[in-house]
Amino acid sequence: MLYGISAAATALLLTALLAAALRAPALRLRLIERRRQRDVPLSGGLAVVLVTGLVVVAGEWLEVSPPADGTRAVLVAAGAVALLGLVDDVWRLRRRVLAAGTGVAAACVVPYGETGVGTGLLAVAWVVGMVLGFRGLDHADGLAGAVGVVSAFGVAACAAVEVMDGIAGLMSVLAAALTGFLLHNWHPARVALGSCGSMSAGFVIAVGAVYARAGFGVGESAGVVFALTAVVGADVVLVLGMRRLAGRSVLRSGPDHLAHRLRRLGLTAPGASLLLGTGALSGMLVGVLAHAGRIGTDALWWVAGGALVVVFALSRVPVYGPRRSVSPQVGAPLRVRNG
Repeated sequence: MLYGISAAATALLLTALLAAALRAPALRLRLIERRRQRDVPLSGGLAVVLVTGLVVVAGEWLEVSPPADGTRAVLVAAGAVALLGLVDDVWRLRRRVLAAGTGVAAACVVPYGETGVGTGLLAVAWVVGMVLGFRGLDHADGLAGAVGVVSAFGVAACAAVEVMDGIAGLMSVLAAALTGFLLHNWHPARVALGSCGSMSAGFVIAVGAVYARAGFGVGESAGVVFALTAVVGADVVLVLGMRRLAGRSVLRSGPDHLAHRLRRLGLTAPGASLLLGTGALSGMLVGVLAHAGRIGTDALWWVAGGALVVVFALSRVPVYGPRRSVSPQVGAPLRVRNG
């Protein structure tokens, strides 16, 4: 208990300090993201990655942390994903490259002995989806950090129920580091996670959930892990579904995520992030209670149903511009008005 509190407090403080210290170098190196006519440096993700790894490794080196429980392998794989994300922040890699690299890292750490090969491969696919989903949340101030904190705490609780102290400790440190990052990322954001931070955080959370649920039934586990990451899952379903229906490439970026649509309904940036963070907290609590056996697994259907209702409701919010057509007279592109 004492180690957990001290490690979390250290991670929070160090991340807040390091994210601020790396801000100026990131601006000079043009490691930035453009948000609403302002440059936001991507120093937050690097700070979260470095501090999380440093605190966990230091705890093991000083022999004050709980047993590893596979955390070393997860940290190494997450470091590889973070490096891949950092390359993406600098050179903008294709999403298929990010997905392939993440899939290889996940395949190296999934506990096939407990899940079986078939379920393990499904877990790898789910991890890839969650990693790219977390990356997609980083477009809005405070959103990826808030959802990440909630999800990490939820996975930590599930791991603690299974007496997987190493995984629980790793998740607690990550949640604290993301909290320190949020001090600079709340609207108006002064730093962002970037692919480096969002992908590695999503990877650790997703793999931690797989470890916590390994050995349980596939159907029930799917419900629990979805509840733990309900906002990410809903965002992925909404974006992929609506892009396909609109005839757009699913790999093409656009202002079509949950937060974008909430903003179009009139919510402020902090309001949208707070609302989605509250939704993530609600789903997480149901997932943890169901995992611990405190409530029936039927409650998981309410989370899935609620997510589908939100997806359907927000899918009605127009976000795509009118399609272009070609004039038969001059061949110039014209905008076709709706209605």
